[in-house]
Amino acid sequence: MNKPGIPQGTRDFNANTIRKRNFILTTIKNVFEKYAFEPLETPAMENLDTLMGKYGEEGDRLIFKVLNNGLNDPKNIDKAKLGFEKLLEGKTTNELTERALKYDLTIPFARYVAMNIGKLTFPYKRYQIQPVWRADRPQKGRYREFTQCDADVVGSHSLIIEAELANIYHEAFTTLGLYDYSLKINSRKMLTALAHICGSPHGLIDITTAIDKLDKIGIQKVKIELSERGLSEKQIDIIEQYLNITGTNEEKIAQAIALFADNAEANRGLEEITNVIKKASSANLVVDFSLARGLNYYTGIIFEVKAPSEVSIGSIGGGGRYDDLTSLFGVKESVPGVGISFGIDRIYDVLEELNLFPENIGNTVKAIFFNMGETESIFAYNVMQNIRNKGVACELFYESAKITKQFSYAEKKNIQYAIIIGSKEIEQNYCQVKNLSTGIQELVILDNLYDYLNSN
Repeated sequence: MNKPGIPQGTRDFNANTIRKRNFILTTIKNVFEKYAFEPLETPAMENLDTLMGKYGEEGDRLIFKVLNNGLNDPKNIDKAKLGFEKLLEGKTTNELTERALKYDLTIPFARYVAMNIGKLTFPYKRYQIQPVWRADRPQKGRYREFTQCDADVVGSHSLIIEAELANIYHEAFTTLGLYDYSLKINSRKMLTALAHICGSPHGLIDITTAIDKLDKIGIQKVKIELSERGLSEKQIDIIEQYLNITGTNEEKIAQAIALFADNAEANRGLEEITNVIKKASSANLVVDFSLARGLNYYTGIIFEVKAPSEVSIGSIGGGGRYDDLTSLFGVKESVPGVGISFGIDRIYDVLEELNLFPENIGNTVKAIFFNMGETESIFAYNVMQNIRNKGVACELFYESAKITKQFSYAEKKNIQYAIIIGSKEIEQNYCQVKNLSTGIQELVILDNLYDYLNSN
C-alpha cells in the first residue's frame, strides 16, 4: 500500500495555521473595504488561450495545463498520441489541452472586465482572494499552489490610484506589525527609455527579463545573459550604469535625469514616480530603477514589496499599471488599469519567523465542560448551550473518562477554562471553574457563569 502524500509545492493547513492565515486575510480585506473595493471571484480554470502569451516567455512555461477529458478513451488514443508528440516539441494543441489553472488573478480579472464591459461602473475597484497555481520549482517561500490577494482599479489614468495602492500596502503591513517593510517603486517607462538609449527599442523584453533576475543571480550573470540575448558590450555598459544608480530617492532621480538627458519617455516615468512619492509620503517607498516586474503587461508605475531585512525571503507583494491589458480580449477601446497583489503565503512565513502573530490567535474555545457521568453531562450540556447561545465558544468532553484524561485534552487544545459540574454542584446550583493557565479554581453560581467567562 502506498504511503499517503501530497504533491510537491502544496501543503495541508491545520486549524492553527488557518486561523493565522485568516488573521492576515481579514486584516488586508478590512483595508481593501475601507478604501471602497468590492469582492470578486473567478474560476480556478481559465481557457488556455486566455492565459498564454500574457506573462512573458518564462511565465508561460509555468502555467499548469489541464488535459482534455476523455483522452484515455480508446477512440481518442490517436488524438492523444499526436497531442503528446507536439507537446514534446514544445507545442500545445487543442487536441491535448484547452484549459489551464490560473497563474495569477490579474489576467482573469482583465478577462472578466472584457466580458462585462457594459455592466460595470467605472472606475471599477475590486479585490480578490483566491488560490493560484504555478509549475515552479518548490523552495522556501515559493509554492506551486498558493493564495493571492489582489486589489485592482480599472477605468482611470489618475496617479491617485497608485498613491492609494501604496497607502493600502502601508496600512496593511503596519497593521500586521511589519513596520520595516520596503515598497520599491519604478516605472516601466524607465525601462522603455533604457532600451531606446541602448539603441535597442525592440529588445525591451530581453532587457527586462534579464534585469528582473538581478536579485537572484547578481549583476555579472545579468550581463552574461544580456550578451547571450544579443546585446553589445556598449549597450550592456549603459544598462550597468542604470543598474548602479544608488542613494536616496532624490539622489537616484537626479542620477537618472543625468543618464537619460532629455529622453521624453524617461521624463514621463520620473514624473510618475515623483508624483506617487509625494501623494503617498507615509508609505515606505524606495525608488529602485532595477525593478522590472518581468510580466509583459505592465506599462507604467510598478511596485514590489520586500520584507524586513532580517527575514531572508523574496518579495511579499507587487503590482503596477497595465493600461492596455483588456485590449487582449477584444475590447476596442483600451481600459486603463492598475493593481497590487499580496503574497499571503510568504507574509505568513515572515510573521511566523518574526513572531508577530497575536499570542492567543489559536485559542477560539474558551471553556470545556467536563463529563462527570450520564446525568451530569446532560445537565452540563444544557448549561453549555445557554453559554454558546450568548456567543462563548465551548465544548463538552464526549465521554465519561478519567478526570486526568479530560484535563490533558483541555491543556493540549489550549482551552482557558475547565468547568466541572457534578451531582453536588447540580444540587447547589454552582460549578467549579479552573483557569488552566494559572491553576486558580473558583466556585461560580451557574446563573453568573456567562458573566464570569465573558469578563475574563
